[in-house]
Amino acid sequence: MFGSIPIISIIILLPLIGAIATFCLGRYEKYAKWVALSFSLAALVLSVLVAVDFMVEPDGSATGYHEGNGFFDFQYYEEYSWIQSLGIRYIVGLDGIGLPLFLLTTLLTTLSILFSWDTKHRPKAYFGLMLILEVGVLGVFSTLDYFVFYIFWEVVLIPMYFLIGVWGGPRKDYAAIKFFIYTHIASLAMLIAIMAMYFQSGINSFGMEDIWRAGLSEFGRTFQIVAFAATFFGFGVKLPMVPFHTWLPDAHVEAPTAGSVLLAGLLLKMGGYGIIRVSMPTLPEGADAMQLVMAVIAVASILYGAMVCLAQRDLKKMVAYSSISHMGFVLLGFATFTQLGIVAGVFQMFAHGLVTAVLFMMCGVVQHHAGTRMIPSLGGLSKKMPNAATMMTIGFLASLGLPGLVSFAAEFMVFASVYQTWGLWLLVPMIAVAVTAGYYLWALQRSMFGPLTENIDTSHVHDINWFEGVPVGTLIALIAIFGVFPLVVFKYIDPAVRIVQVLFAGGG
Repeated sequence: MFGSIPIISIIILLPLIGAIATFCLGRYEKYAKWVALSFSLAALVLSVLVAVDFMVEPDGSATGYHEGNGFFDFQYYEEYSWIQSLGIRYIVGLDGIGLPLFLLTTLLTTLSILFSWDTKHRPKAYFGLMLILEVGVLGVFSTLDYFVFYIFWEVVLIPMYFLIGVWGGPRKDYAAIKFFIYTHIASLAMLIAIMAMYFQSGINSFGMEDIWRAGLSEFGRTFQIVAFAATFFGFGVKLPMVPFHTWLPDAHVEAPTAGSVLLAGLLLKMGGYGIIRVSMPTLPEGADAMQLVMAVIAVASILYGAMVCLAQRDLKKMVAYSSISHMGFVLLGFATFTQLGIVAGVFQMFAHGLVTAVLFMMCGVVQHHAGTRMIPSLGGLSKKMPNAATMMTIGFLASLGLPGLVSFAAEFMVFASVYQTWGLWLLVPMIAVAVTAGYYLWALQRSMFGPLTENIDTSHVHDINWFEGVPVGTLIALIAIFGVFPLVVFKYIDPAVRIVQVLFAGGG
């Protein structure tokens, strides 16, 4: 379809051009949302076309096909020399692991811009920063050079810091600084590991494929364990994993609604993506040595996140802690080292991106319409907001893993892979299933159903606005479609994960 057109670079450039155009609107800032929506929608349309054109089992006829010869096979591959003396190149491409997350990025950015349609405070900066964040995330999910990967990774931190710090809640300064410190320190650990791999490989290249190939002979077991620990920490903080998770609830609670959607829907996925793209295939002996550590941290995150949700009085903080629990399933699937578990982990990232976007948007709807997110102050809002109550109910049911909705397939496959690997130890993380159902249904009953609350003035409360309902409705439709037809996404992921299995066999 695209021939020699550098489609990945075009998709990455579109939001960058849109951000520049948005910042340059001058006194016409009321058009900022239209400019941002136009460029993000263009990127979304092109990414959908890429997904349609993507060849599930690629061969030489695939668009921009690049055979990894043992490493990942990519399509829409582009390679340009940048700093030749250091072996730094601009390399981008997509496979079945990156494509779902790449598409998720353009989707959630577009819907977040639409959801923020009534933003009045500094709209040029607000929408421009969202587009810059999109550029960074798209780069992370598509770049194949470690140096450029790190640049895109750091680009993401800047707009999110300002989105929290300028448009956030009462404790926005504290939350923004905490977010930046945690994630930047984690990034430095990742950078140290990248530089160590570069020098240890003995080649003049930061290319992921080149370093992997050199590492087969140059990376000893001790080096791999140390390097894996550093990258695992760097990516795990972003995931986030217990005990390095404490930045997340504060960032979510204080961030504007769209910021929370992008933070949970995209930025957390960067952590999981880094583990499966960088840590595990390039450092297989290190991963093998730390498999039990990965599994224990994953289970701790799943159970801790679920238990803490029971005690939350703020709807948004409850959803934030639920993200810690659900992203634990991603890490647990990866820790099984099985084809089924890794496919489930990647699909869980995609599923959680859709579901958590609905949850945070609905928390924003409740805040905007009722004036509070505190569960004890709410009650009976379904009488005033029937459509919003329906959407929140569907979001909660999807997140707790109701069959027929997208999270069920992902979590069921994770549990199946855990049973394959560790047998009845499966029962430990399964405790979270009951707890998750408990905190969601309890919160739903107290906030949306029962007698109408008298703790707040409900005379002004009205149902969901069109610019809130359209994004949420779109996401709910996708949650249902991919819940009934998960193979639509699995068929992309599975071939790429088979290569991960080969990489383990070759490197371990």
